[in-house]
Amino acid sequence: MKKTRLPGILTAVLLIVFCSPVLAAQPEVKRGDHFITVLTGPSSGIYFPIGGSFSTFIGTLGYKTSATATGATAENINALLTGQGEMAIAMADAVIQAVESFGAYEGKPQSKDLRAMMGLWPNVCQIVTTADSGIKSFADLKGKRIGVGAPNSGVEINARMMFEAHGMSYKDCRVDYLNYGEAIDQIKNGLCDAAFVTSGLGNATIRELGTSKKIVFVPVEGEALQRLIAKYPFYVPFTIPATVYGTDADTSTAAVMNIMLVDIKLPDAVVYDLLDNIYSPKGLEAIHASHATAKANITPETALRGILGTSVPLHSGAEQYYKDKGMIK
Repeated sequence: MKKTRLPGILTAVLLIVFCSPVLAAQPEVKRGDHFITVLTGPSSGIYFPIGGSFSTFIGTLGYKTSATATGATAENINALLTGQGEMAIAMADAVIQAVESFGAYEGKPQSKDLRAMMGLWPNVCQIVTTADSGIKSFADLKGKRIGVGAPNSGVEINARMMFEAHGMSYKDCRVDYLNYGEAIDQIKNGLCDAAFVTSGLGNATIRELGTSKKIVFVPVEGEALQRLIAKYPFYVPFTIPATVYGTDADTSTAAVMNIMLVDIKLPDAVVYDLLDNIYSPKGLEAIHASHATAKANITPETALRGILGTSVPLHSGAEQYYKDKGMIK
C-alpha cells in the first residue's frame, strides 16, 4: 500500500503545535473528581494493550481510571451509550453504521450521542488460514468452516461486507460466530478452516498460530476490493507485508481506521485536558510503548483521520482542542 504522508516540514510543524502550550485558557480540571474507564477489547487482541496504556497514562495525571477487557467495537459502542465507560476504542465503520442506522444497525435507533475524540490506527482485515487448508482465494471459502467474529462485532461486520463484495453470503459457508481468538484456536484443533481477524498488524493470536502452522492470508483484491470501497468508502486498500508474519508473499486486503470514542457527558474541559496531555511528549511516549502499531500510527497526523468528513461528530471538548491547535476551523 502506498501510504499518504504529510510533507516533512508540515509534519514537524504539527508536532511543534501539538506539543506547545494551549492557545486558549481552559478551566482548571479537578482530575481526582473524575473516573475514566477505558473500554478496550479481548485480552488476546491489540485493543487491550493499547487501551490499557491510555488508562495507565491517564492515571498518572491524577484521574481515577481503569481499563476493561470487552468484546471490542460493538460491545464498546453499547457500553459507552449505556454509561459503562468514558472512553472506548471502536472501528470507524461500525460507529458510522450506528450513527446512521444502517448495516449491522439497520432498523435500530440512530446512535446520536456517540462522540469521537481522536483517530488511532488502521484496523487491517486479515483473513487467515493455513497452507494445509487449500484455501488460496476468497472463492475457496465456499463450503468451508469460517470464523466470522462474534455476532455484530466489528470483525463480523467486516466479514459480512467482504462476502457481499465477492458476490457471496454466509450461506455459501459453514459459519461460526466466534471471536478471532476462539476461531484461531479452532483452526489449531482442525475444527475451523479460516478466520476473519480485523486488527492491527502483528496480531498476537495470528503470530501464535504461525508457531505451529504455515500461515496463509486470503487476499481481498481486484474488482471485489473496488466494489467494497465504492459502497463503503471508509475502507482503504492495504497490503499485509510478508515480513510481518513470515508469509511467502505480500497480501492485498482492506483496512478501516480505529477511533477513540468518548462519553458525550464528559465535561469539555476534561476531554480537552486529556487530549492536551495524550499528545504531549510524555503521553505519546507512554502510549507508543504499548505496541508497535501504536508507535507507528498514533501521532498528531492521525488525530482526525477516520473522523473528519464522516457522520461521527467530535466531542465539543475535542473540537475546541483541535480548533485551538489550528487543525479545524
